[in-house]
Amino acid sequence: MTMPDKKTEEKKNKKAKIRGAWSFESPKHASFRASVFNMVEVGYDEDIIGRGYDVFSLLVIAVNLLISVLITFDDIVLKYGELLSVCEGLTVLFFAIDYVLRLWTSSFLYPAKKPAAAMLGYIFSLNGIVDILSFLPYYLPVFFPQGAVAFRLFRLMRIFRLFRVNAYYDSLNVITEVLKSKAKQLISSVFVIFLLILASSLCMYSVEHEAQPEVFDNALSGIWWASATLLTVGYGDIYPITPLGRVLGTLITFLGVGAAAIPTGIISAGFVEQYSRLQGMAGENTALQIIKLKLSGKDGWEGKRIADISFPGGMIVAAVLHAGEVKVPRGDLVLSEGDVLVLGAEPCDEGVDIYLTEVTVEKGHEWEGVKIKDLDISRQTFIITVKRKKKAMVPNGSFVIRAGDTVVMYTKGKRKQ
Repeated sequence: MTMPDKKTEEKKNKKAKIRGAWSFESPKHASFRASVFNMVEVGYDEDIIGRGYDVFSLLVIAVNLLISVLITFDDIVLKYGELLSVCEGLTVLFFAIDYVLRLWTSSFLYPAKKPAAAMLGYIFSLNGIVDILSFLPYYLPVFFPQGAVAFRLFRLMRIFRLFRVNAYYDSLNVITEVLKSKAKQLISSVFVIFLLILASSLCMYSVEHEAQPEVFDNALSGIWWASATLLTVGYGDIYPITPLGRVLGTLITFLGVGAAAIPTGIISAGFVEQYSRLQGMAGENTALQIIKLKLSGKDGWEGKRIADISFPGGMIVAAVLHAGEVKVPRGDLVLSEGDVLVLGAEPCDEGVDIYLTEVTVEKGHEWEGVKIKDLDISRQTFIITVKRKKKAMVPNGSFVIRAGDTVVMYTKGKRKQ
């Protein structure tokens, strides 16, 4: 019996860390934890459990937020207060359990980090903070009764749980991407608006202080008026009464229209750029050549894992259709008879394009009963196979084409510069 050398052991440990497995746990335990991670991970829809968990999570979030609204109505609280409290407790308990599961499986979310670092990474991430705020303020009064009133205010933080819905829909993710890509421009526009508000407040104080000392009593007292004017809210509770103040207010109002349009234009341009980028990515992906291959039982791949099959360089297994369900081809996926493999490969850039064409010969077609060598086709076109009754044959020049045959040809041509 040969003992594994040190390098082999180090490789195994490295792979285990990459997969997110703890070094001290058994493979069975690691597999179970990986299954739990796939279940709680948003958007993992390869099995019915993962899809069901996502749907259930959305329903719980919706119910919890609905309860937050209903408990503000006294009549509803008098009639259904006890029921609302029970439902709220159950939904918050689900948030707590969800948080614990995500914390327990955080090493799969950050596979390059050690378990302790992965947990800290999740705790201090934006999603981790949102998740803990969705349930922690609910339980804090139990441990600290003296701060019950303050903790009740913190319970409003659970509204941030709504941001988790953003992860379930790609269309909502566009908003996040736009805000991230235009963050610097938006910060600059907000800074410009802040300077305008401060300058407007100072100007209005200089003009209106003597006429309205109780309203514009210092340089910062006009901040509210300047904000309402520049941001085109216009509450009207504070306003200039002197002729010069009104003229100045009119000019500031015109500046406000332009100031409010700055961030709006930046976000609009961001949306256009984001959608153009997504469309461009879709256009680039069309260059991938796709082949569908159905395993017949005689191919020798049945019962093998994808990781154990050698494919030519540049070829990948894009998807596997098994029993009518599309599966993501991970390395440990075992192939079965009847599976359809969707193979992808980059086009070969050798300066010559090859175009494949299929021609099905119907009864009465001019090729019916004609030998391959007698066909009137271009010299740059070659017949590579003929499919007859679901059987592919490599023809020679004397091969006679019959009605029902499918002739597969390729045409070679030089690429245009």
